[in-house]
Amino acid sequence: MTDLARLLGPIDIYLLDQILKGRIAPGMRVVDAGCGYGRNLVFLLSEGYDVWGVDLNPEAVASFGDPERFQVAPVERMPFPDAFADVVISSAVLHFAADEAQFGAMVREMWRVLRPGGMLFARLASTIGLEGQVAALGGRRFALPDGSDRFLVDAAMLERWTEELGGEWLEPLKTTVVQELRSMSTWVVRKS
Repeated sequence: MTDLARLLGPIDIYLLDQILKGRIAPGMRVVDAGCGYGRNLVFLLSEGYDVWGVDLNPEAVASFGDPERFQVAPVERMPFPDAFADVVISSAVLHFAADEAQFGAMVREMWRVLRPGGMLFARLASTIGLEGQVAALGGRRFALPDGSDRFLVDAAMLERWTEELGGEWLEPLKTTVVQELRSMSTWVVRKS
C-alpha cells in the first residue's frame, strides 16, 4: 500500500475534493452521520480533526474505541446539540430511508446539528441518468438494475430541499452513473 493510500484510506473521492478545496479544514468539527467503520474518516482522524459520528451498527461504532465521540444512534435522532458541527457528512446513507418521512427527518436532523455557515456533504443514490431503468416501488423507493431497492432522489427534490432549508449550493449537483446499474449524486450545500 502506498503512503498516500494509507493516509487517505478508502475516502470518497468527492469528499476528498471538498478537503482539497479547503471546505473541510483542520480545526473544524466534523460529524459523520452514518459513519459505519469510518472509511471516510481515516484522513480526518489521522490529521487530528475534531471528528464525531453516529451509526446504527454497534460493532462499527465500537471499532472507534471512543464512546463519547462515536455513538449508536439513528441519523434522524443524533445526540448532538444544535449548531454543533462545521461539517456534516452523509455518505451512502440517505438512500436507506424507508420513505419520504424518514428521509426528511434525517435531513432536518443533520441540518439542526450544522452551525450557520457550515457545510452538508451528502452522497446518495438518485434516479439521475437511470430514469427509464428504475422501477417505482412506492414512497420514492425504486428497484435498481443492480437488483437492490433504494430511496432515490432526483435533481428537483434536492433543489426543493435546499430551498426549504434555506441552504446555498456550494457545488453544482454531480452524478455518477455506475455501469447503468446505479446512480450516485453529490449534494453539497452551506447553511445560511
